[in-house]
Amino acid sequence: MKAHARVVACFEDGRTVLRELRSMAPLTLFPRRRTGAEAVVHLVSSATAPLGGDELLLDVRVGPGAALRLSGVAATLALPGPSGGGSSSTVDIEVADCGSLAYLPEPTVVTARADHVAVLRARLGENSRFHTREVLVLGRAGERPGRLTTSTHVLRGGVPLLRQTQTIGDPALDAGLAVLAGKRVLATDLEVGFPARPTASGDWWARTSPAAGVTLTTALAEDAVVALGLLP
Repeated sequence: MKAHARVVACFEDGRTVLRELRSMAPLTLFPRRRTGAEAVVHLVSSATAPLGGDELLLDVRVGPGAALRLSGVAATLALPGPSGGGSSSTVDIEVADCGSLAYLPEPTVVTARADHVAVLRARLGENSRFHTREVLVLGRAGERPGRLTTSTHVLRGGVPLLRQTQTIGDPALDAGLAVLAGKRVLATDLEVGFPARPTASGDWWARTSPAAGVTLTTALAEDAVVALGLLP
């Protein structure tokens, strides 16, 4: 299955309006009733996905001065396909100068025999704000996970800000202290353009500032609830 969804948010008459909202199963976008200047859209999976062989693309465009919150409503299950092939999902983001985007999907669960590649590309203006969160869960309860490779590429003003790729699902590597230390959940939180948070660390979490105005928090845990509790 190939699917392409798109949302375009613009700032008009003192508020953010959704100029384009295009869904394609399984990527279904639902606008929520406005409670302020920010527009809120929920991303719902309207079919079982991603399955092996699926290619999913989500385009997000936020214009100057617009503020958009795009959030998931349920966990994503990366599943094997009937032919055994891999699947892919790409989130392509552009936030114009002085625009703001919070992209907050629910956790991704890597089920047995799955082989999924997830890519997030974000192009930000010099004075835009961007907040995203990623929670990866290695398999369902009592299940050995499949393979998942995630890549995050963020540009600000055309300059590379963050390039990060990680692969999980190899038991030998996942058990190492340099990777997941045997933990089942890996969570990361990225903020760009917000007030800087001090560098800090604790049991199974760390917060760093890889560039000015950027905060990256990483946490390891046995379940998603605990991991999310360690994030900002």
